[in-house]
Amino acid sequence: MRKVFKVFAGLLVLTLALSACSSKSSQSGNKVKLTNVSYDPTRELYAAYNKEFKDYYKKKTGKTVDIVQSHGGSGKQARSVVEGADADVVTLALEHDITLIQNAGMIDSGWQHEFDLDSSPYTSTIVFLVRKGNKKNIKDWDDLIKPNVDIINPDPKSSGGAMWNFLAAWQYSKVKYGNDEAKSKEFVKKLYSHVKVMDSGARGATTTFVENGQGDVLIAWENEALATLKEYPGKYELVTPSISILAQPSVAIVDENANKNGTQKVAKDYLKYLYSTKAQEIIAKNGYRPSNKEVLKKYGKTFDLNVKLCTIKDFGGWDKAYKTYFQDGAIFDQIYHH
Repeated sequence: MRKVFKVFAGLLVLTLALSACSSKSSQSGNKVKLTNVSYDPTRELYAAYNKEFKDYYKKKTGKTVDIVQSHGGSGKQARSVVEGADADVVTLALEHDITLIQNAGMIDSGWQHEFDLDSSPYTSTIVFLVRKGNKKNIKDWDDLIKPNVDIINPDPKSSGGAMWNFLAAWQYSKVKYGNDEAKSKEFVKKLYSHVKVMDSGARGATTTFVENGQGDVLIAWENEALATLKEYPGKYELVTPSISILAQPSVAIVDENANKNGTQKVAKDYLKYLYSTKAQEIIAKNGYRPSNKEVLKKYGKTFDLNVKLCTIKDFGGWDKAYKTYFQDGAIFDQIYHH
């Protein structure tokens, strides 16, 4: 019996060793696999970027990189990584979602400083999308609480974009009512009472508004609104409110998975190349505001560069903002009951 066990144990060790060699060689041969877990509206951006990166990486290393892409509500995507989704990199809607993965021990501390500009290679802002003619005359946040205005807006409990939406509305009320929290709560509560459909992610909200024809106004990422204008010429209008927010999507290597998969090097190249001029052009063409100021200036006609933007720093950073507005029992739960 002992002899049989020794033979079995020997075969098991050999099998594991061969498996480890096979796994290692799959990343060190001519092919490399990389998984990017991202948020809802970046599908088209990364479809275009991945083609450019594959060419760049092939020329640089001689290796072919196979990029697997995953999309969904940003908060939901972050939780999926914590629960086992094998992401080598994450490109999510906000810093807090990546911090959630860091707190699970999967991303090394200091990730915000691993890449330029707090690891935010592009930005966006929050705008309104209305149907051609803008029959309800929606120009600013105040107009969203007028009678008979139906809003389409994703759920802050699952969507990073929805959190940016909420904070932009809150900042408007904060300025309007001179930091009176009670009045801001009342304003934002009234605004959310006009939300007809609350999808789990930003892309779902766009589909509800555009394809299903629901609502009078969509509170949206700027890039989603721009993409809709391009896809449906003459059918929609983009309205920039008087006050919005500088939305900063963040990127990071999921160190635990990248170390296990042998993808640290390609993951770093993948995220670093987002700052290249070619990538920044792709970013701008897909409706995101490039971090490269020269490229941003070149696309000045695409983006309203004069809009007054608050930042997450006006809310004390993401940790404080999340605790104040979005964690269970915080302000969003106080004003909106599912």
